[in-house]
Amino acid sequence: MKDYLLFQLYGAMASWGDTAVGEFRPSHSHPTRSAVLGLVAAALGIRQHEEEQLQALENSCRVAVRLDWPGEAMRDYHTTQVPPQQRKVRHYTRRDELKADKLHTILSQRDYRTDSAATIALTSKNEPSFKLQQIADKLQRPELPLYLGRKSCPLAFPAQPRIVQAKDLKAAFDTCPLITEQLENFTTDLHRFGQAIAAPDHIRYYWEESETNPGMETQMIYSRRDRLRNRKRWQFDMRSEHYAAKAREE
Repeated sequence: MKDYLLFQLYGAMASWGDTAVGEFRPSHSHPTRSAVLGLVAAALGIRQHEEEQLQALENSCRVAVRLDWPGEAMRDYHTTQVPPQQRKVRHYTRRDELKADKLHTILSQRDYRTDSAATIALTSKNEPSFKLQQIADKLQRPELPLYLGRKSCPLAFPAQPRIVQAKDLKAAFDTCPLITEQLENFTTDLHRFGQAIAAPDHIRYYWEESETNPGMETQMIYSRRDRLRNRKRWQFDMRSEHYAAKAREE
């Protein structure tokens, strides 16, 4: 038997950042490792400039995801004023940029997921700097605000962390009901929408290559660039992510 820390992530909007090039800021359909550990870091009170603490957290946990509901894709368009590029001129702050003459306008695109719901499972690596119980306690009473990828995307439900013992990852996830089942009565009774979020026919699971006992056969392996190397420089390393889909049990 193994200890798993389970908690849920649900919000009206989320952005699970993918590799961004130029003006386009895409989003994965499910929470990335860096997004999950960033949220955990906020709960622990670790700030962005505390590189050693962030690396310690990176080396403490494995992350697995059960995607209860992928949500719908939404694209937001931004217009931003920027100064012209000049070799000998450097702008150190946004205020400096806006003081420049002949400002230009650029258009950027940012992708979000609406009504995205996922259940997260954390397991400890050998000799972790942060224990699962410590993380669970802080998810109950976070030191800093928690958000789903962007600061404009707060959680709509409490994370509800709990530690369970299970023989494998799939069995651990099975102890936690789908978030869509919790939302069914909430959305219908409170807001009278008439139709709640429907549970998908298949549930998607994602886990790391180092997970020794997933309890599922891998159906596909993806390459992800979401393993933290240096937060200050926004550098991330590649990793392999295993995927499986299971039919939903009624």
